[in-house]
Amino acid sequence: MLTLEQVKNNPFVLEFLKKSKESLKAQNFTDHGYEHGILVAKRCQILAKEIGLSKKEQELTAIAGFVHDFGNFLSRLHHDCLGGLLFQNIFPKDFNPDELTLIMRAIANHDSFQEKFFSPISAIVVISDKSDVRRSRVIIKDERIIKSDIHNRVNFAVTKNRLTINKKNKNITLILKIDTNFVPIMEYFEIFTERMIQCRKAARFLGYKFGLIINKFKLL
Repeated sequence: MLTLEQVKNNPFVLEFLKKSKESLKAQNFTDHGYEHGILVAKRCQILAKEIGLSKKEQELTAIAGFVHDFGNFLSRLHHDCLGGLLFQNIFPKDFNPDELTLIMRAIANHDSFQEKFFSPISAIVVISDKSDVRRSRVIIKDERIIKSDIHNRVNFAVTKNRLTINKKNKNITLILKIDTNFVPIMEYFEIFTERMIQCRKAARFLGYKFGLIINKFKLL
């Protein structure tokens, strides 16, 4: 089985992530490239370790988290399923069938908002991905464009982002600091309510509760 480090150095993976970032930048989207993949993979590793997954499962989770968005260069629509198929095409013999299907399913499941989760790996990728809202994800530097698009506007307003896990109390908590001089907190919920619901479902699948704290106020 390949490691995360080996997958991170694969030229096809790197090119797909690069082109995905370029494609979404052209559409005034936030970063869905290498930097986003690195952060999601890191959160996947932490969550997988904390909930007690095996070292092999931790590695599979981090790999899925790193590549989950690299299908965007083909199309934003169905990029989740396209990404799963692309992964199989790049690594047809580097994982056994069980490992490969776990990663493919986690990639394909991360943006589909399905009611059911089928593995801890899929649930962890969802939480790690949907919790990544931060100023540095905004690629566009034109302030007029930032202010005109709610996704860029809300991400730009988030100056601090921390994801914590409490094994004793069985809580996974996303802690944000939002500049309310830039956007009201309600704008966060305009675009992220569905994602927070998905995080809550994913946490529940893992046997945890999902919480959200914004500017020191507990909202979920």
